[in-house]
Amino acid sequence: MKAHSAESQSTVTPEKALLFLVEGNHRFVNNLKTNRDLLQQVNDTRDGQWPFAIVLSCIDSRTSAELIFDQGLGDIFSVRIAGNILNDDILGSMEFATKVVGSKIIVVLGHSKCGAVKGACDNIKMGNLTTLLNKIQPAVNEEKSVTDDRTSKNSEFVEKVASLNVKLTIDRIRNESPIIKAMEDEGTIKIVGGMYDVDSGKVEFFT
Repeated sequence: MKAHSAESQSTVTPEKALLFLVEGNHRFVNNLKTNRDLLQQVNDTRDGQWPFAIVLSCIDSRTSAELIFDQGLGDIFSVRIAGNILNDDILGSMEFATKVVGSKIIVVLGHSKCGAVKGACDNIKMGNLTTLLNKIQPAVNEEKSVTDDRTSKNSEFVEKVASLNVKLTIDRIRNESPIIKAMEDEGTIKIVGGMYDVDSGKVEFFT
C-alpha cells in the first residue's frame, strides 16, 4: 500500500477519513495488518506529506495511533502527551495539520486504565507533572455520577473521567480555535473522540 499523495488526500472526506480509522482498528483487533513496503513509503513521502488525520493520544506505550489504526508512513499526524491533554502548541499543530496540510479529521483518543487520569483522580502533586494533571482536573470535577471512592482505586470512576476528559478536550478545541471551528462548521473537517480499550485493542468512537 502506498502512502497518501496530494491527489489521494484531496479525495478524502471527513466521513471517509473516519472510516479509514474504523477499518484500520478492525484490522488491528483481528490481526489483519495491511502489507506495506515502508521503505517505498519513505520514497513516496520524501517530497512532502499528506496525512488524512491528526490524532491526539496519550504517551502510554500501548496506544500508538499508527499501530492501533493500522496506518503507515505519511498517513496520520500523531500527537502524544500524557493524558491526551490540550495546550496551545498542540492546538497550533492541529491548525497546521488541517488548515495548511489538509487533514480531514481530528481525533482525541483517550484510553482505559490511563495513568495520568488516575493521577488526576488522586490529585497527585509532583514537579512539572502537577501542571499537566491540573489540565485533567476539570473532568474529575465534572464527573458527578460517582459519589463514593472518587480515587484511582475505583475503576468505574477512572474510566468515566477518562471519557469525559476526551469530551472536554474536544469542547476546548472548538472554543479555543476559531480556525478549526470554522472548518468544522463548513464541513471541511470532522472532530471526533474515541476511547481505546487496552484489554481488547478496540476503539469506540463518539462525537
